[in-house]
Amino acid sequence: MLTHFMTPLEKLKETLFSVAPIVAIVIVLSVTLAPLEGPLPGRFALGTALLVIGLAVFLLGVDIGLTPIGQLLGHTIGHSGKIAVVISATLALGLFISIAEPDLHIYATQVETVTGGMLGKMFLVVVVSLGIAVLLTIGMVRIIRSIPLKFILLASYVLVAILGVIAPTEYLAISFDASGATTGALTVPFILALAAGVSSMKKDSARAEADAFGLVAIASVGAIIAVLATAIIFQLGEIPRDIPAPEVSDLGPLAAVAHEAPRQFRDVALGLTPILGSFLVGLVARFFKVGRTKLRGIIFGVIFSYLGLVIFLTGVNAGFMDVGRTIGQVLAAERPAAVLLAVAFVLGLVTILAEPAVYVLMDQVEDVTSGSVGRRAVMVSLALGVGIAVMLSTARVIVPGLELWHILLPGYVIAIAMMFFVPELFTGIAFDSGGVASGPMTATFVLAFAQGAAAGTPGANVVIDGLGVIATVAMTPLIAIQILGLIYSIKTRKGTHA
Repeated sequence: MLTHFMTPLEKLKETLFSVAPIVAIVIVLSVTLAPLEGPLPGRFALGTALLVIGLAVFLLGVDIGLTPIGQLLGHTIGHSGKIAVVISATLALGLFISIAEPDLHIYATQVETVTGGMLGKMFLVVVVSLGIAVLLTIGMVRIIRSIPLKFILLASYVLVAILGVIAPTEYLAISFDASGATTGALTVPFILALAAGVSSMKKDSARAEADAFGLVAIASVGAIIAVLATAIIFQLGEIPRDIPAPEVSDLGPLAAVAHEAPRQFRDVALGLTPILGSFLVGLVARFFKVGRTKLRGIIFGVIFSYLGLVIFLTGVNAGFMDVGRTIGQVLAAERPAAVLLAVAFVLGLVTILAEPAVYVLMDQVEDVTSGSVGRRAVMVSLALGVGIAVMLSTARVIVPGLELWHILLPGYVIAIAMMFFVPELFTGIAFDSGGVASGPMTATFVLAFAQGAAAGTPGANVVIDGLGVIATVAMTPLIAIQILGLIYSIKTRKGTHA
């Protein structure tokens, strides 16, 4: 199978397309409903430029460096044939991959800020990564033993429900958000490569195709379980409700970048080192062979990934998120609730339309259904679903008594019930695609917008009400894609009986 790698210019166009709708909304809002003052417009402009450039360079590095590493390690694990090797290697790789995920670092930084440091960034990153590693290992064993995906997911979410009842309320939002944030641009290609490596050992091609999906879904549940279990075991207790909302920095554009960049150089190096180390160990131990040309490409890919990630995270933290937080706060404090909800819905629509991974998902669904479910059906269903999800998350801020579990519980009950009526292939794609919806724009601008809305609403809590938007957005594809699976199943049966 030939793989098409985008050129740097194509990557730049892709990221520009991703960010452009958000920028357009900010410009419109800044001259109408939510004026931006002081250094914020300049910081947003510089932060956006760094975000676009950094994300383009990072995604290019993922294509030519990190994804080939994941494929090499995945095939090595998959063809080892030894369950002990699969378990130990997957545990280590799951931990390393999750620790390096940029979306998780962005989210953990925001949690550290809104909790007043009670939940530290690296503490949350390590907890989530451990959960990802354990559930990823269980998912790999499932592929080897051909255990139906729906049974693993059902057992996992029953455990989540039990832990969710016991743990303090605010950790429910943090855990589900972390689950959506951790399945990002770096984690998903690695996990898919691992799944493909193990499932390719199966002689039954249909079984191998079905088993190749679902590993991302299983791994992401690990983040939820890990956060909730940690809150219970270590008796973290309730997060104080009187923690003040994060203040928007008054630094100028260049000063904000200079303040943020050194931390990102350090944190990104710490995140990528374990993955690079795993590759070097495999290379030195001759677990796989790599030609000089490919090795040179991988080296450049890792360098691009590092520099791109530093630039991206610097831009996000230096100005991009502060503007989202400010707009949410101004709209909540000074405009009617209907305006806030309408803006939230539009943000959801353009966010999903702008996620590059959505177009990969559309192609995937169209391919496996041989065109019975078209690209437009996938896009429309996801766009409407995510728009409603962001609007519901914002409604939690302004409607007293509306809690996150009021939205997630019925949503997941519906999604899990549908597993027993939908072809298993669609179930795997649906639960894997939660990370598609909750991409960089959701983890940055949309989440900051929700936190700002909570800060601007009297009586709202930034932790309990301001978090949870990633969780709601990540739930949408579970239902939307399975509905498309039901449509495909009905069409297939009609075709058979015709």
